[in-house]
Amino acid sequence: MIERAGCGVRLGRISNWRGSGEFGLGMGFCTLIAIDYHDDLNIVQGDPALNALLCPEQAAAPFDRLAWWRALAEDCDILPLIAIARDGDACAVLSLRRVKRSIEALANWYSFRVRPVITPGADGLKLLSAMAEDIVGQAPDISLSPLPDENGEASQIESAFRKAGWLVFREQCDVNHVLKVQGRSFADYLSSRPGPLRTTLKRKGSKVQVRIETAFNPESWTAYEAIYAQSWKPEEGSPAFLRRFAQEEAAAGRLRLGLAFADGEPVATQFWTVEGGTAFIHKLAHTEASKPLSPGTTLSAALFEHVIENDHVDLVDFGTGNDGYKRDWMEEVRPRYRLDMFRPGWPGNWPAIAKHLARRLVPGAKHG
Repeated sequence: MIERAGCGVRLGRISNWRGSGEFGLGMGFCTLIAIDYHDDLNIVQGDPALNALLCPEQAAAPFDRLAWWRALAEDCDILPLIAIARDGDACAVLSLRRVKRSIEALANWYSFRVRPVITPGADGLKLLSAMAEDIVGQAPDISLSPLPDENGEASQIESAFRKAGWLVFREQCDVNHVLKVQGRSFADYLSSRPGPLRTTLKRKGSKVQVRIETAFNPESWTAYEAIYAQSWKPEEGSPAFLRRFAQEEAAAGRLRLGLAFADGEPVATQFWTVEGGTAFIHKLAHTEASKPLSPGTTLSAALFEHVIENDHVDLVDFGTGNDGYKRDWMEEVRPRYRLDMFRPGWPGNWPAIAKHLARRLVPGAKHG
């Protein structure tokens, strides 16, 4: 099949059930952009260019790595759909998943964010526009969240899909609390924390003992799971995923597992990782019985001190969610967005499009 698309030629071909194609773009001459889709992550790993782009050395966070996507697929029972736009050595990759006839981001409750992974220096808008034009053959509607926009990620995807004829609705779906260290020492940082927090540390800090581990210790992880089970937190979504992630991060030297003890018993725990100048706070919990001791506050202070003084991070990322305790430690709140994208000519999309249009008439609705 050959279709004219502007000055370019789109060559559609089938590769197993996934399909792939090429989309021509250009002014005066045509540059072919190859579009591929893979549900087999071994194929992605076997591609030297993709493996280099999605490796720990290149990724800015766990969520941009092939290993993270593999763990989601294998331990969280998610069927991946990795979409790739390639122009020579330049690539743009979107980690997606199939949900019935729709497509969503390859993410769940463990993911701080999703975003396109693009070869440094590449024309991301050009690559994503070609992908948006081609992916119409995969699904009539796509929903992506939680998307950042600090570097224009959400805006770039929105622009690419609008350009390709999709109807795009953008809404704020969450927030992300972060701390920019800005070269401060831990003492300087702590002096700027709210008075009640500093008072709690002075009054109760000596009542618990803290340990921070960088190697994976099965006994410590058992303590982590026991504390979590006795906390206010809901049941863990996928313990196997989290344990696997902790083991992989420890092997790479990125794990920071904190434990607080009272009378020799573990009462609080926090699971952090550090890479690329950022400390990521993935999980934290304390037992309900230990709440009067405020062990979580003491443990947080110890971990902040560790990543600031020992790891010399530039940023601490507290993930998504607007929990009140995050505001005591963080200084900046960044929005996270959801893009709901529809092919307007598909009748099955019309009820959802009508609902989105109606919501835009509601006062106070959050739109990007």
